[in-house]
Amino acid sequence: MSAVKLQENLYSVGVLNPSLRVFDIIMESKYGTSYNAYLITGKKNILVDTVHEDYFEEYRANIESVVDLSQIDCLIMNHTEPDHSGSVAQLLSLNPNLEVYCTAPAKKYLSAIVNREFHCTTVKQGDKLGYGGGELEFIIAPLLHWPDSMFTWMPEHGVLFTCDFLGCHYCEPTMTDEGIHYPDAYWGEFAYYYRGIFGPFQPHVLAGLDKIRDLPLRMVCPSHGPCLKQNIRKCEELYRKWSTPAPDAPDGKKLAAILYVSAYGYTAKLAEAAREELLRDGRFRVEMRNIVFTPLEEAAALANRADLLLAGSCTINRDAPKIVWDLLASIDAIRSRGKSAGAFGSYGWSGEAVPMMKDRLVRLGYRFAGDGLRVNFMPRGEDLDAMRAYAAQAAENVK
Repeated sequence: MSAVKLQENLYSVGVLNPSLRVFDIIMESKYGTSYNAYLITGKKNILVDTVHEDYFEEYRANIESVVDLSQIDCLIMNHTEPDHSGSVAQLLSLNPNLEVYCTAPAKKYLSAIVNREFHCTTVKQGDKLGYGGGELEFIIAPLLHWPDSMFTWMPEHGVLFTCDFLGCHYCEPTMTDEGIHYPDAYWGEFAYYYRGIFGPFQPHVLAGLDKIRDLPLRMVCPSHGPCLKQNIRKCEELYRKWSTPAPDAPDGKKLAAILYVSAYGYTAKLAEAAREELLRDGRFRVEMRNIVFTPLEEAAALANRADLLLAGSCTINRDAPKIVWDLLASIDAIRSRGKSAGAFGSYGWSGEAVPMMKDRLVRLGYRFAGDGLRVNFMPRGEDLDAMRAYAAQAAENVK
């Protein structure tokens, strides 16, 4: 892809990657992605973000189709994840006098990425950078989705550079949302991207949206996917909707999720005893699922929303079944911190599943109840009583 002129003195100089199918190990990218970067020309020539290091030569060619690399004065790094900062070291090798503008956390991360000294100005909320045709303003937006994140506002053109925020893994050669060829696919990926990248940071998403609420936006330039012109407000409204906490239940009850697997029904009996106790408590709405027969996304959503999580598992070959680990791996470590959790299960030979689940839940930041509850084979009456008592213990940790 060559440079694309977006407005007077503003170019897209990023790179398309249509063949990518897995992004950062954990995200599917069915329609590829783009590593977006931008060039502002004027008395100062300013780059906004770079690209993945594997695509530096294409990036360099796009820049030099507009201005020589030696004429670049500044580089703004809105976020330093290596898909955006991977080319900084090569850029500095060719233009060592380049001045980098970024937040203080970004300076720390970038130093560890490029492993060399470089000229750097750390910016604060409201700081500005003139380029001849106007001034760029920096809007600090931490945890969208790293501590280093910021937006860059170009008021003269109504352009906001947002890095990952409002972006999407979707390779669209037109580079704007005015020409998306498969809109249904785009909106599906837009939602998937939000869930994977920003879902754990919902309060920060709302704070970021509030910071740009009153800006007269004419274009939003993210670091993945098409630039937004027609759909700015729609994208903002979707982010706000997805990030706004669900209203409290009309009865004011907390949500308890009991998610379990049960090879022969023994662990299921324990789950039912826990459900009975939590309903008797009266403070909880209780959702119970056998995760073998529940879509992972549904089970994970329940776990992430729950004020109290009880995870149940049998033990197979000295381990919890893979489906249990798939669920626990789908829990947002950001949202789980400080919530209440417990683990239980029936076992035959050895019973490692419960302590293993405990270790994972503790590492996710849950307030774990005791050591969990283990029962050998079929629960007896006293075992079911113990399960009820354990559910009550876990419930005591709910704020």
